[in-house]
Parts: sequence; structure tokens; C-alpha cells
Amino acid sequence: MSLGPKSAERLANKTILITGASAGIGQATALEYCAASNGNVKLILLARRYEKLQEISNELTSQYPNVKVHIEKFDVCDYDKVEPLLENLPEEFKDIDILVNNAGKALGVEKVGEIKQEDVEGMFSTNVLAMINFTQKVLPIFKKKNSGDIVQLGSMAGRYSYVGGSVYCATKHALRSFSDALRMELIDTKIRVIEIAPGNVETEFSMIRYKGNASAADKVYENTIPLYADDIAEMIVYATSRKQNTVVAQALVFPSCQASPFHLSRG
Repeated sequence: MSLGPKSAERLANKTILITGASAGIGQATALEYCAASNGNVKLILLARRYEKLQEISNELTSQYPNVKVHIEKFDVCDYDKVEPLLENLPEEFKDIDILVNNAGKALGVEKVGEIKQEDVEGMFSTNVLAMINFTQKVLPIFKKKNSGDIVQLGSMAGRYSYVGGSVYCATKHALRSFSDALRMELIDTKIRVIEIAPGNVETEFSMIRYKGNASAADKVYENTIPLYADDIAEMIVYATSRKQNTVVAQALVFPSCQASPFHLSRG
């Protein structure tokens, strides 16, 4: 995707931190930032799968000679390690301009009363506590220069609750409320808070939710044309390459076959 010369100019030399960057929307977002800026960005890519990050870094640097990429094996739930991570970044990567809080997951489809405690904690620790922690640790960098973008990967689940998604929906409602309050707190600054909330996106999401059950995961997208990771990546890059006076505060993004979790055409 090409957003044009003005967008490329606004992204030029930006330092962008992406959590959960080894696959799916995180990986696609790294690729899209390079495509939109012709590689004129600095990327900090974090994920637990270091080998995947190495592959992505090699792909980016071979295609875009100007891009600078710093990768770290990192679990966003290691809350106490975020501050040291930021302090120990190479000097040219320390002045972060865009934070993409992409890491998140859904675990299981059990109803209340049957949900495993480890799944409850797993979703809240990643989707809520880690997101808040990263935001709090990066925000002082933005406040110091009075600029920066905080991109929150929300979900339609933050607007519509559904059976079998009670905990996941609760985490995405929490993300939305946190983001709304943060946007209000930052109203006298030039720091933007952007929530991108996808509907059905075909990534590893359903495989993780169904814990490796490929048949169950495939049924989520059966007889539909869902969104793909690059569709959401384009939205993220679009939002963060707008003029300073424009904030894409919330974007609810469905595939054309969907109107809510309960309205999905499989024709």
C-alpha cells in the first residue's frame, strides 16, 4: 500500500515499537510501515519467538536498505522488564514516536463457570495489564517532547459481548475504556490515542483461541472472506500518518461480510 508522499514524509525517521511482532497483525504492521515510508523508519520489534523476528528483520533489511530494525525476545507479561528494556535500547532507538500495543490473545470459548483460571489470567495479563504497563512506561517519552501516537489493538469484542467470549470481551472493553480515559487526560497535549478494533481477521488468533484445533479454527472463517493482517496494518499506518490535527480515535473495521459478531454472511 502506498499512502502518498505526504504520509511518507510524516513517517520519515519515526521510531516505532510493536509488541507481538512475530506474526499476524504485528508482523504485517512492520512490513506496512516500511512500504509506506520506503524503509525510512526505525522499528523495535518485540515477541517471544526470536527466530521469527530474525526472519522478519532479514526480510525488511533486504528489501529496504534504509530501514533500521532492533529485535528483542520479550514477553510483554514480564512487567518489571519493560523499563530496563527501554533504558537499554540502542541510543538511536530510544526516542520512540509510535507505540503499537498489538500483543493480545483469546483463550477458549467456555462459558462462565467452566473457564480455566489460567485462561482468565492469561487474557487479562496480556490484553490489559501488559498493555497498560507498556503505555505507562512509554508515555513519559512522549510527554517529554509533547508528541507521539499510542495505537491500541482493540476488537469488536470491546463493543459487542457474546457467548463464549465473556473474559476476552471483558479485556477488550477494558482496553477501550482505558484508551478513552487516556485520550481525555492527554487532551492538552499533541499525543494521540488511536484504537483500531477489527472484526474477523484470519491470523493465528483462532488457532490460539481453540488451542491448536485447526478444524475449529477454520470454521470461524468458513465460507467467508475475512479481514487479513495487512488490512489492519494498513489502518494502523494510515491513522499514524495523518496530520497532527487529525486523530483516528476509534476505527471499527469489519470484513464486508460482517456487521457484528452475530451478523456474518457465509453465502
